[in-house]
Amino acid sequence: MTVADTPVGTGAPKVAIFNDPKVRGAAIQIVLIALIAFLIYGMVSNAATNLAKAGIASGFGFLNVTAGFGINISPFVEYSETSTYGRVFLVGLQNTLVISIAGIFFATIIGFIVGVARLSSNWVIAKLAYAYVEIMRNIPLLLWIFIWYFSVLRLLPSKSDPINLGPFGLLNIAGYYAPKAVFAGGAGWIGIALIVAIVASFVLSFWAKRRQLATGEQFPVFWTSVAMIVGLPLIAYFLTGMPVSFELPTASRFGPKGGARIYPEFLGLLLALSLYTANYIGEIVRAGIMAISHGQTEAAHALGIRSGPTLRLVVIPQAMRVIIPPLTNQYLNLTKNSSLAVAIAYPDLVSVFAGTTLNQTGQAVEVLLMTMLTYLAISLLTSLLMNWFNAKMALVER
Repeated sequence: MTVADTPVGTGAPKVAIFNDPKVRGAAIQIVLIALIAFLIYGMVSNAATNLAKAGIASGFGFLNVTAGFGINISPFVEYSETSTYGRVFLVGLQNTLVISIAGIFFATIIGFIVGVARLSSNWVIAKLAYAYVEIMRNIPLLLWIFIWYFSVLRLLPSKSDPINLGPFGLLNIAGYYAPKAVFAGGAGWIGIALIVAIVASFVLSFWAKRRQLATGEQFPVFWTSVAMIVGLPLIAYFLTGMPVSFELPTASRFGPKGGARIYPEFLGLLLALSLYTANYIGEIVRAGIMAISHGQTEAAHALGIRSGPTLRLVVIPQAMRVIIPPLTNQYLNLTKNSSLAVAIAYPDLVSVFAGTTLNQTGQAVEVLLMTMLTYLAISLLTSLLMNWFNAKMALVER
């Protein structure tokens, strides 16, 4: 049939249903979802069958069973050998969060210093920062953990002969004994004053930013905030009769007495995680600074702004848009790398819950599921906070 013979009004020729890309794509996705559901069902059924054969009851009832083992590090959650496996989970989560937050804090500070030092005009400083980066990132993290724990901290003096750090405490093979704060009645007002000072600092920063946009005049936000954060609690301290004192550790034949003990497992892991992650953060900071046009620095110098304020007020604020996304990845890596704590017996979530608890109860599916979901939740929360911070740091067109 020719074109001229095509009946008028019949429209375009009909296409077979499976030749329609939309229908074909939907069918493939339905088949894929069904296959995934079948695989999950098979895995769950197989796990349930194996658990039944082994005489292991499924479910989360084991969380209410007495654990029967001790955990030596638990700064905030009360724990004893009569506590339940549910409490073990909380202790492990607490220790994971403590080491992760402390590691992120120190790694960020060290990383920014190293990143700026890599671009220093001083040859010695730049080369030292370069050597630090190359040495740290080319040796595995697990080996750094072993180096700090076994080759440094385990070689410190014995308990009876600690290193005296004066007002900063004592240091020996059993850990670092720091001065311990002792709170009396009225000490709560100092905490309230600190909270008020922090809130006032944020309000001041917001006001100063709006004032600068409107008038172009800067306000010394940093030093004013420091004065409030230090001064208000200090005023509250004296007005309430000095309710806070410090208990210094004292050396004895059987080890230091008093003070607050920080265990060598925590110190070794903190040093390894912080210094290892800091070298990657340093490279991120260096790349962020180099991404900013040098004309910005020249313009600042032309206005009479010195190098230090130029870096702090002109370059770094613009570089943060480049720095924050990869910095988030390093924070996530540090949190997940903290699971290597099991190598030196630091009681984190993987060590005491996915390790000891799993071995004693045999509830592999439940324990590993809880552990994975916990790390997933921590990672998602970290990403959420960093994405919010990234949005706050984004340039706003006027």
